[in-house]
Amino acid sequence: MFVQILIMLASLAAVLIGADYLVDGSSAIGRKAGLSEFIIGITIVGIGTSAPEMAVSFVSAFSGNADIAVGNVVGSNIYNTFLILGITAIISPLAITKENLNRDIPVNIIATILFILLGLSGTIFGSGDDILGRGDGAILLVLFAAYMAICFWSGKSDDSEEESDEKQISIFKAIIMIVSGLAMLVVGGKFFVSSATEIARLAHIPETFIAITIVAGGTSLPELATCIVAAFKGKDQLALGNIIGSNIANILLILGGSALICPLSLQGISMIDIGTLFLSAIFIFASAYLFKKGKLDRAEGVIFTLTEIAYVSWLIIQI
Repeated sequence: MFVQILIMLASLAAVLIGADYLVDGSSAIGRKAGLSEFIIGITIVGIGTSAPEMAVSFVSAFSGNADIAVGNVVGSNIYNTFLILGITAIISPLAITKENLNRDIPVNIIATILFILLGLSGTIFGSGDDILGRGDGAILLVLFAAYMAICFWSGKSDDSEEESDEKQISIFKAIIMIVSGLAMLVVGGKFFVSSATEIARLAHIPETFIAITIVAGGTSLPELATCIVAAFKGKDQLALGNIIGSNIANILLILGGSALICPLSLQGISMIDIGTLFLSAIFIFASAYLFKKGKLDRAEGVIFTLTEIAYVSWLIIQI
């Protein structure tokens, strides 16, 4: 067990260092390209930190394991919103801009609703099966491409922003930092999950509990580390963009691509899971109007975190 503990600690260190590299490198690229911090968070960082979910869902789709492919994305989006955004907001309140409210948060809600309508057409409309087919996957992928195009077209940063040390980082160095940071996040996250799982087994913790906690949260470890580092660096828009970008990419890109590979059945997903997923999208929107307007503040961060704890507790009760 001692060796596994060392591996887990080393993996955690790699994840944190990787997150630091990714945040600084991405910010530098964004400034030099004239893109806003949020757009960098929603594209490079958001899609990059979704690499573990993409790998799991695509491999599962190729293997015909629809439950894993769909459950991975549903669980990850719930975890991203309630736990990661919750913890990040507790560390440092996140500003929600008018552009977030007019474009990005509505796209997250629309993507979530569209996934539910397409995937649960049988249950909702009383005809057909609860399957996300190849045609549905194509629709999701087209919407993802359109959203990315709109983001880059409208994502220029304010020229009045102050100069920062990040502009002193060369393009080449920034790219190296992004690539190495993502690699450390993905590899470190993988070893962290495997070592933590082995420690739990040696401690005779039930397999189902391990799956719900360590494995489910493990694929979102890159997002968690990146958001925490971004929060401590005062880059709240990058942190918010990371989560919204990850959630949108999870549904439109990852589930869309998975459905193209193999139609995905949603029969293994409960209505509680679907309802919690829907609430996670609505909660981000609602947070702009609660407590401190235009901010996801610490009080809302606590509510988000408690909601995730309640959801996981419900899952454990169902074991």
